Amino acid sequence: MTIEVFSGTTTPLSAAATLIGTPTEDPKGSPIQGASVFSKPASHIIELIASRSTTSSAVYIYDVAEQVGFGTLTKTWSSTMESTAPVISLQTRAGAGLSLVGRLSEGSSQDLVQGAILTAYTTPAGLASMAESLAYLPPATSNSRLIIQVPAVTTVGPSFALSPTLASLSATFTILPDNLVVLLSATPQESIDLAALSYKLTSSHVVHIFDHHGISRESGHSFVPTLQLKDTPALGVPELIRWSGYQFFDYVGDSNAETVVVLLNGPLALMAKSIVTRTSGLGVVIVRVLRPWDGDAFKQGLPDTVKEVHVFDDVPNELCQGSLFVDVFGSLYGPNSPGPRVRAHRVTPTRTSSFLSDPAQFSTLLTELSHQVPAATHVDASLTRKLLFFSTPKSDLTPLPQTVANSFSSTVSARLLTDHDIFSKLGGITADKIVLSPRSEGTEILPMAAEFPTGTADFLCILDTNLLKSHSLLNQAKSGAIVLVISSWSSELPYNLPAAVLSAAVEKKLRIFTLDAKAVSSGFGAEIGAAQDAVQRVVVYLAVLRLYLGKAASEPAVRKLAEGVALEVIQGGQLAKISASSWAALEEVELHIPPAADEGDAKPPSPLKQFEFNAIAVETDDGQTVINGSKVSSWHDAAKHLLFPSVFTPPTPPSEEVEEYLQDPSLRPEVPEHTYLVTCTVNRRLTPLEYDRNVFHLEFDTVGTGLKYAIGEALGVHGWNDEQEVLDFCKWYGVDPERLITIPVAANEGKMYTRTTFQALQQQIDLFGRPPKSFYSGLAAYATSPADRLTLQFIGAPEGSSTFKKLGEKDTVTFAEVLQRYPSAKPGIETLCEMIGEIKPRHYSIASAQSVVGNRVDLLVVTVEWTAPNGALRYGQCTRYLAGLKVGQKVTVSIKPSVMKLPPDNMQPIIMAGLGTGAAPFRAFLQHRALLAHQGIPVGPTYYYFGSRHQHQEYLYGEEIEAYILDGTITKAGLAFSRDGPKKVYIQHLMLEDATVLASLLKNQEGVFYLCGPTWPVPDVYEALVGALVKNEGHTSESAGEFLMSLKEEERYVLEVY
Repeated sequence: MTIEVFSGTTTPLSAAATLIGTPTEDPKGSPIQGASVFSKPASHIIELIASRSTTSSAVYIYDVAEQVGFGTLTKTWSSTMESTAPVISLQTRAGAGLSLVGRLSEGSSQDLVQGAILTAYTTPAGLASMAESLAYLPPATSNSRLIIQVPAVTTVGPSFALSPTLASLSATFTILPDNLVVLLSATPQESIDLAALSYKLTSSHVVHIFDHHGISRESGHSFVPTLQLKDTPALGVPELIRWSGYQFFDYVGDSNAETVVVLLNGPLALMAKSIVTRTSGLGVVIVRVLRPWDGDAFKQGLPDTVKEVHVFDDVPNELCQGSLFVDVFGSLYGPNSPGPRVRAHRVTPTRTSSFLSDPAQFSTLLTELSHQVPAATHVDASLTRKLLFFSTPKSDLTPLPQTVANSFSSTVSARLLTDHDIFSKLGGITADKIVLSPRSEGTEILPMAAEFPTGTADFLCILDTNLLKSHSLLNQAKSGAIVLVISSWSSELPYNLPAAVLSAAVEKKLRIFTLDAKAVSSGFGAEIGAAQDAVQRVVVYLAVLRLYLGKAASEPAVRKLAEGVALEVIQGGQLAKISASSWAALEEVELHIPPAADEGDAKPPSPLKQFEFNAIAVETDDGQTVINGSKVSSWHDAAKHLLFPSVFTPPTPPSEEVEEYLQDPSLRPEVPEHTYLVTCTVNRRLTPLEYDRNVFHLEFDTVGTGLKYAIGEALGVHGWNDEQEVLDFCKWYGVDPERLITIPVAANEGKMYTRTTFQALQQQIDLFGRPPKSFYSGLAAYATSPADRLTLQFIGAPEGSSTFKKLGEKDTVTFAEVLQRYPSAKPGIETLCEMIGEIKPRHYSIASAQSVVGNRVDLLVVTVEWTAPNGALRYGQCTRYLAGLKVGQKVTVSIKPSVMKLPPDNMQPIIMAGLGTGAAPFRAFLQHRALLAHQGIPVGPTYYYFGSRHQHQEYLYGEEIEAYILDGTITKAGLAFSRDGPKKVYIQHLMLEDATVLASLLKNQEGVFYLCGPTWPVPDVYEALVGALVKNEGHTSESAGEFLMSLKEEERYVLEVY
């Protein structure tokens, strides 16, 4: 067949990579030596610079950094490269940064003597959490200082798209200490240079913020290690920055400008530079060094003609005032010299995203400020070509875009950026953007979002046809663009696509071609698997070259161009045959919109979704894919993982399989359970303050955690020890609470993790729990006093059983108290942590139905407290923790299955008996049955028995129960308040009054009986049910007992007692 494609493309080609993908450089030795390493993204080079043992004493990787794809490679190199500094993983939480401060502070370690150049990886949000801690940094010295590398990328908006905004730092910059330098970089070369410069500023701690949203992740940029090759002179911060070839501030634009815009260095600054070079009367100041702020240098950099200065500040919302405005205003305004007018422009995360996705909007704003005609934001479109590939992650064709980019890279600039969307489609979507442009000295670099806005792709390749059914992808193509769809359909394609897709294709006058790559590749004898996949990639690669080159293409010419990449995977003369087959298999689709079905028969089409960049993936040298910081078995899993603390959990179409959310490895690495981080929203006492029992109701927000629970299941709470008691113990034990300790992960043999002593003792180690016998005998080995050693040995021996029993059951001594009783026995803190073991989660029946409350989980808890024989007041560790929770506090939880399940048939009667907090699961039962009734779904009889001491003090959820009685949700309620009358009445007495109906429900109507609460009433309740069956259903006592036991086997006689 003959196909003519008039793309006008004349870009020269040269084959430069294999279709298997870009080879990974050998990481042995210094990775900054070979030129090949600099074809990698700039963010990879920054990790290389920061993680060398010659650069850093240790690298601390905070969870939030790895969640945006920064730090994963460093962790990989730490196990494969001897030249990598030690790597320590840390969590971002309140007080983040104190570990780093502690290690650099006098008395906390030997690093003060030996020298410690510490590197930390965190995000803007993570840096904001660390800011208060950084105020305690000791003075920096040549051998003791902190460098923080900050990849600028943050989740924003309801779709949790990723953005380069620094809004989370708006209040942080003002409180950073004076001895900390803040550098901001935008281009790949600048990012690498300033990363290297961070380690040469030997008299200061340094924060380096670079664009990880786009440019630093792109491949295809060329850069050189200029600063790595220089001997650093002994200069102050301003002089050293100038020595490196950079300035605190860059001024670009009209030298006689009357209007000047000020921005922090980053993506918007690059766009502003491009705009002002084409706009008269307008200039831009780009802030590269934010701290220390040099007001004189800033003022001197402005034109004398300036009348208005517009400061663009990243802020969380319109009500916040950014720190950059304060700096600029303070530099320009004085009582004797008011200077130019300074105006604030608050750039919220939403506006940042809007400016990047629609550069014309940003251009219009800037030019309006200068009263000029809007200028173009990007370079001449006739000199650039844009290719866009859409695929699904882990597809056989995944390496194709990199191969295409490599093919052009020797003669032109070929930028490639890969983004992922793991929310809008189960399994995820990958978008690979390639921008080809002439390579020339001094060519301006724009963010990919500005360079490649929606609707500008010259060539669009859809590697999975199904994506066209669910997503609006053709809107990415410009009018008249070429579209290649890899599909087994050809002429049938229009009949298998939504009308909206076909309408877009017709409206844009797109030329759509199809290629059945799998069918072509299967005809060349390659075995199914990797070999056939490689042939398939060659087939598609040839088709891409053919269509993209257009009139310049011929089958022999394309084949010759492809030889450099294809011959590595295809032997002999097969390439010519494959090329010819690929050429012949290309078919152009005749676009037409099929007639619409009758409105009465037609099902409303699902709206097409938009691709949204919300995930970053890193491919490690060992073949692992790490998505947003988590190693996962599939991209399907990644979409359901805890990506961020406030991650959005999208609804999954009912036709697609739903799996459980994956464990976040950074949340509680020592806990084997699948844990979730929930937020306390309600902590309300239910009993009066003067009442001797504190029963309280808790609610936790689960939005974004993926936490799902069934009715009747239990919530495992991973409680913390009391903060002051931990600090008191550390003081007594003589250990610095901020000292870092490394201890094993009990759930993962051989794995270690690092925390501060305080974190470990408060959050993990059961310091105030009851010690087992083995602890005494183990502790004896560390006793230096003979009396202590012999006593501990005796308690741990069989002869000391009675003493051990008294200590545990009567005195209820804790690990900490045992250590204080025998003070000569003081093992090292790491050893002690291993000896004590971890705090076990306490499980509480969930007091809510998720079908009713949604993203929430409720608990009903009573505090456990008692007085020991020595008069000391004792508390249950977890109930004390829960009782002290503040609204907004985060809590680590897990889910435990339970025997408390509703029957499978909604019409089966249920009989619930709860004592005190045993009412918790029945509240969930009642909520769900009330919902069913509200939905018009029939439900069986519901009997509810509740017992406590006093109605006025302990009628738990009484108002709800009364409402359920009134609306009929509860068929019959038996409320026993044992201390309110002259005679004690318990639930079993009320059950005897209803003996006839209860016996019938169980015997004749498949009823289910539940008892939840303390163990003591179990025999009486059992006898009540036996008596009811004997009296009303003709049973003997023996046969009634056997009947109840048979119900137990059928899960119709359910006890959850404690």
